[in-house]
Amino acid sequence: MKKYQKPKFEVADVFNQYGDNYLKSFSLPLDHLKVFHSLKACRTSVLGGHLNKCSSCEFTANSYNSCKNRHCPKCQGMNQLKWVEDRNTDLLPVKYFHLVFTIPCELNHLCLTNRKVLYTILFKASSETIKMLCKDDKHLGASPAILSVLHTWGQKLTEHPHIHMIVSAGGKTDDNKWKHSRKKFFIPVKVMSKVFRAKFLCKLKEAVKADKVIFVGKSKFLEQKINFQKLINLMFKKAWVVYAKKPFKGAGGVLKYLGKYTHRIAISNHRILSVKNGLVSFLYKDYQDSSKQKNLTLNASEFIRRFLLHLLPTGFFKIRHYGIIASRIKKENLKVLRKDLKAVDPIKIPTENWQEKLLRLTGFDVRECPKCKKHTFESISSIKGALT
Repeated sequence: MKKYQKPKFEVADVFNQYGDNYLKSFSLPLDHLKVFHSLKACRTSVLGGHLNKCSSCEFTANSYNSCKNRHCPKCQGMNQLKWVEDRNTDLLPVKYFHLVFTIPCELNHLCLTNRKVLYTILFKASSETIKMLCKDDKHLGASPAILSVLHTWGQKLTEHPHIHMIVSAGGKTDDNKWKHSRKKFFIPVKVMSKVFRAKFLCKLKEAVKADKVIFVGKSKFLEQKINFQKLINLMFKKAWVVYAKKPFKGAGGVLKYLGKYTHRIAISNHRILSVKNGLVSFLYKDYQDSSKQKNLTLNASEFIRRFLLHLLPTGFFKIRHYGIIASRIKKENLKVLRKDLKAVDPIKIPTENWQEKLLRLTGFDVRECPKCKKHTFESISSIKGALT
């Protein structure tokens, strides 16, 4: 198990050092302000915590509370581990494919100003594309398991809305049997791209007709019907990017992948190289240059602006399940299919507190004294925070 190394710099460092100046220059919506202040306060005395003391060497140290915000780089680790472990009960002993659905950059600004509406369309268009094509006997003739994860960023923190999708290599037939797919992905990429494009643009037109889409800033000119129709025509002429990555080798490969992607936010703390003199430097992969790792430096204000681009609407789910693992039908489907595949039932997760779960999943014992490494580190009193 890889030993955890604390990052030298954090997103919180940028917000704490330069956030107040940013707020003086730019007004933010309430949901953004809440994230802004949560990231600044996370694991500081502002949120309160506990005073811990070793039962033997009497070493003491403060342990401050987490903000638990889903956009906070420091608060996703345990949530991710628990979520991935729970997904083990949703997986069947079959291969899985990894697909990526991307929209043209001309639609990026419209997404940013209509996040909930456009991201929902992205989810629906991509999932309906796979469900429809898989149902066709020409491709599979069965209903697959689909897990979709929304990402909105590129490596440089710019706008890049796309869906990462895990699709089972096969599906459930109408007579409740499992039908295996061909080894290579069973739907031609060009077919997927065309269907996805048509579904997305059709749903976008319906949303505009229902006055669910607003046009502001760079998109203001689209208020005129003739301009919006020109955009639609242009989008139909473009080849949309949908591609299938190398398939996973069974459920283990899927879980390893999910551990990296599901709870990922725009940038992790480990990618940040320095925060000083009003500048933030971080690592990124240049996919235009053989995925070479490079450094990018932005002024702090621009870094904060780009980070805030990727905050999701309140209550919006970035991970969704479709097909035979849709929540209302998942339990019964998996029971029937495990029987048909002669698969063993997943191991039941033991009842445990969060400290025991953390130790089992990460090897890190939060109850161990960080000084003597031998005795129990126990909470002896509470620390009242400014927000408690």
